[in-house]
Amino acid sequence: MTNFTRNDIRNIAIIAHVDHGKTTLVDAMLKQSNVFRENEKIEERIMDSNDLEKERGITILSKNTSVFHNGIKINIIDTPGHADFGGEVERVLKMVDSVLLIVDAYEGAMPQTKFVLKKALELELKPIVVINKIDRKDSRPGEVIDEIFDLFVELGANDEQLDFPIVYCSAKQGIAKKELDDDSDNMNPLFDVIIKHVKAPEGELDKPFQLLISSIDYNNFVGKIGIGKIERGKLSKNQQVALIRKDGQINNVRVSNLFVFDGLKRVETDEAILGDIVAVSGIPDINIGETLADKENPEALPFVEIDEPTLTMNFMVNNSPFAGQDGEYVTSRHLRDRLLKELETNVSLRVEETDSPDCLKVSGRGELHLSILIETMRREGYEFQVSKPSVIYKYEDGKKLEPMEYLTIDVPEEFMGVVMEKLGPRKAEMINMTSAVNGYVRLEFNIPSRGLIGFRNEFMTDTKGNGIMNHVLEGYEKYKGEIPERSRGSLVAFETGTAITYGLFNAQERGTLFILPGTEVYEGMIVGENSRTGDIEVNVCKKKHLTNTRSSGADDALKLVPAKQMSLEQCLEFIASDELVEITPKNIRMRKRILDTSQRKKQLNRKR
Repeated sequence: MTNFTRNDIRNIAIIAHVDHGKTTLVDAMLKQSNVFRENEKIEERIMDSNDLEKERGITILSKNTSVFHNGIKINIIDTPGHADFGGEVERVLKMVDSVLLIVDAYEGAMPQTKFVLKKALELELKPIVVINKIDRKDSRPGEVIDEIFDLFVELGANDEQLDFPIVYCSAKQGIAKKELDDDSDNMNPLFDVIIKHVKAPEGELDKPFQLLISSIDYNNFVGKIGIGKIERGKLSKNQQVALIRKDGQINNVRVSNLFVFDGLKRVETDEAILGDIVAVSGIPDINIGETLADKENPEALPFVEIDEPTLTMNFMVNNSPFAGQDGEYVTSRHLRDRLLKELETNVSLRVEETDSPDCLKVSGRGELHLSILIETMRREGYEFQVSKPSVIYKYEDGKKLEPMEYLTIDVPEEFMGVVMEKLGPRKAEMINMTSAVNGYVRLEFNIPSRGLIGFRNEFMTDTKGNGIMNHVLEGYEKYKGEIPERSRGSLVAFETGTAITYGLFNAQERGTLFILPGTEVYEGMIVGENSRTGDIEVNVCKKKHLTNTRSSGADDALKLVPAKQMSLEQCLEFIASDELVEITPKNIRMRKRILDTSQRKKQLNRKR
C-alpha cells in the first residue's frame, strides 16, 4: 500500500481583505458546529485573540482551529489580510489543500486579496469563493463574481481554478446558500461545499515520517511549540525524530507532547497520522522552515521562500531627559533579547547589529508590520526610541532598484484632484481610473514604497477622512529619483518644564499643536507642526508675568485650538530624518535627535 486518502479530514485556509468578514465567518462556523458548550460565554471575533487585533479589527497572526461536520474534521487556518504580514500567509498555505476566498458583496475583490490569492494559485490550490455580507442593502453579488473571475484570469489561474465553486453568506446572520434565492438558516451549505470540493489529504502512510514546521507558538510552561502538517507517515508522543535544519544539519530530538486542534483548544493525543495538523513540544530550539523526519531516513521538505523586507528603521535605547520614568525594560540588553525572541516567530523580520551597542537595525515588510511590533513591545513594558523608516534598496548590474507598491485609492470625486496633485511629487504613475459606485472614484497607481511613507496622514486630512487606500508590494524597479521630505517644519520645545495655557496660546499661532496644557516637555521635544517650512523653537512653558492689575487666573479666558492627538503610526509618518519617536509604556513623544538648541543650529550651519 502506498497511496492513502484521509477521507475524515479537510485542511483549508481562509483568505480575505481586511474587513470583509473573515473572522466573523469563522465565529459562525465554530458556533454552529457545537464547539462551545450550551452555557459557554462567547466573545465576538473569537479568533482575534491578541489585544491589538481586537482593537484594530485586523488579524496579525495566523491561527488554527477545527470544526466537525457529519463526522468529518475541517481544520481551518485564519490568515492575515494585510500584505505586511505576507510572511505569515505564505507559510500557512503550505499546510492546506484549498482556500476559502471571502469577498465583500459590495466592495468586491480588493488589492490585498490579490496578494494572498496569487500565492494560493501559484501553489496550485483550488479556491472556493465565498461572497459575504449578502444582507447589505447595496450588495452586488453578480458584478463581484465577474470581478473575481477577471482577477483569477489576470493572476494566471488555470482552467480548473477558474471553475470555482461559489457560496453566498451572511456571516453576521450565520447563514450560507449555494444559490442566492435558496432558503437557509444555517452554515451547512458552506460545510457541504468544503467537504465536496476540498481534496482530502493523500500520501504514503507506510513510508518514513515527515512534517514541515510552518508556524511557531510559545508557551511559558513548555517553551517553543512547532506547528505543521504531517506530510507522510505517522508520529507518536515521545518518539525520537530527526530535526533537519535549513542548512542541512541534522539533530536527534524527542517529541515530548503531541497535540491536535479541536475547536479552539489543543488536545493531547498519543498518535497522529498523515494529513493531521499538529503541534509538537519538547524541542527547545525548533524554528520555522525546519523539517521533523524519521530518525533512520531523514529527508527534508522544501520550504517557501519568504519575501524580503522592504523597510528598515533603527531601534535605540531611550536617552531622552525622561528616560526610565515609565518603562520596566530600558537597557540595550533588554532591547536586543526582546528583538531576537521576536525573530523566532516573526519570519519576515530581520534584526542586525550596528556600530553602536545601543542601536539595532530592524527591517520589516511595511510600516504596519513594524508599528505592530513597536506597539506590542510598548505594552510589554519596553522603553526605547526609533528612527524614521527608510526603504531598502537592491543593486543589480550596478543599477539601484527600489521596492514599488500597487496603490488603490477610493475617494469621493471632489477630492480626486487634490489626491492626484499630492501623489505627483511622490513619483506615482497612474495605471487605471474607474468610476466606482456611489460617487466614489477608484484610482490605481504604481508608486515607490518610500513615496508612501508619511502619505496616509496627508491623505486622510485631504479627503476629510473619506478616502480609503490600500497598497501591496509589486516588485522592484529602477530608482525613480528624489522625493521631497515633508514640506512643513516642527514646533520644538525651547526648555524643559510643564506646558501651560499661556505658552501654548502663543505657540498655536505658529501651527498645529500636539500637546495639552499640563504635559511635561523637555528641550528639543516636538510639540507641534509648523505651518511653514523649517523648525521653530517655541516656549510652551512660558507664564504670563503678574502685574498689579492682572491676576494669574486671566489665563482661563484664553481659547486653545484642540490639540491634534498623534497615534504611533502618525508619529512614524510625521518625523523627519533628524527626528526620533520616543516610545514608553505610557507615552509616545517625538523629539529632535540633537536636543540642545544651540548644538542643533551649529549642525545645520555645518551642512550648509
